Amino acid sequence: MQTPRTEFAQALKAIATERGLDPSVILDTIKQAIIAAYRRDAKERGEDTEELDFDVEINPTNGEARVFAWPLEKPKQKKDVTPPGFGRIAAQTAKQVIHQKIREAEKGAIMEEFSGRAGNLVSGMILRFDGPNVRVDMGRTEATMPASERIPNERLTPNQRLTFLLKEIIEGTRGKEIILSRADPAFVEKLFAREVPEVASGSVVIKQIAREPGVRTKIAVASEQSGVDPVGSCVGQKGVRVQAVTNELGGERVDIIPWSQDSAELISAALSPAENVTVGLDEKTKVAKAKAPEDQLSLAIGKEGQNVRLAAKLTGWRIEVEGIPQEKEQVSEISLIKKTRTKKVTKKKASQTADAPQE
Repeated sequence: MQTPRTEFAQALKAIATERGLDPSVILDTIKQAIIAAYRRDAKERGEDTEELDFDVEINPTNGEARVFAWPLEKPKQKKDVTPPGFGRIAAQTAKQVIHQKIREAEKGAIMEEFSGRAGNLVSGMILRFDGPNVRVDMGRTEATMPASERIPNERLTPNQRLTFLLKEIIEGTRGKEIILSRADPAFVEKLFAREVPEVASGSVVIKQIAREPGVRTKIAVASEQSGVDPVGSCVGQKGVRVQAVTNELGGERVDIIPWSQDSAELISAALSPAENVTVGLDEKTKVAKAKAPEDQLSLAIGKEGQNVRLAAKLTGWRIEVEGIPQEKEQVSEISLIKKTRTKKVTKKKASQTADAPQE
């Protein structure tokens, strides 16, 4: 036999569907609200309810509720204590508590949904600035991007829609809170997974990543499938894929290098765009001494040491860079060639002068 489609049953189903909650959660919420309302009503009448336990039975068809109480030490002595007109007296209190409980249950359901998306990209709109932190509208709820998770030189404006990394869900002063990030290195990794199908499928793997948010990032990539160029896959045709990532990062430069098990080879590649860099390793001190031609030295070090600093983060080695001075023998040889050419030209002119006919 089907349950009659009464107004109460329809309202319960509507709330459950709208809020994405289980009907049993709504009923439990209503029971707690009724008990809270009864305690308040009893207190106003001067009754002591501290030594009593309560239960509520709700008719799921018409919503009629009955309150039962019993002494804490005698649970079997259950008694119907529903006062006359209780529904009218406590209706407003019960309504307020119901709304509060439903909001809490709704927030719990939302947090449960977002907890499964931790570590992934999400879209949100800048709502307002809460001091140095940013409040972001996620649709069904709000999230926070702390100052430490912002790109330092990025300008944000209200109503601006951006992509974020859902970093974690923490227990804050106002309950559970969603923490977003645009400065985390994992944000760059997830952007590549979005833009590069080979990364998303796992045929290309980002082995290491080093980042200075808003300025520069270096990633080392390797191929898990023969015939797949890891660097080419991430760069894309005419650089379209890496450019899409750069645009999302507000112009942050991204260097993509091939991963290598050989530390010296990896460090040499990590110091790009510098070329012809030779690397010597001291395994005990974990120090790598890199030598670059003088015309490549500034590229290897980078502005304010940024390039070599990121290379060190990427590889896990302390890197010391020095220039290779131009060898004196080469200089002498070049000078000798110039002198020889000069002598030949002088002899040729002298010969022409000597062979000239006499008038």
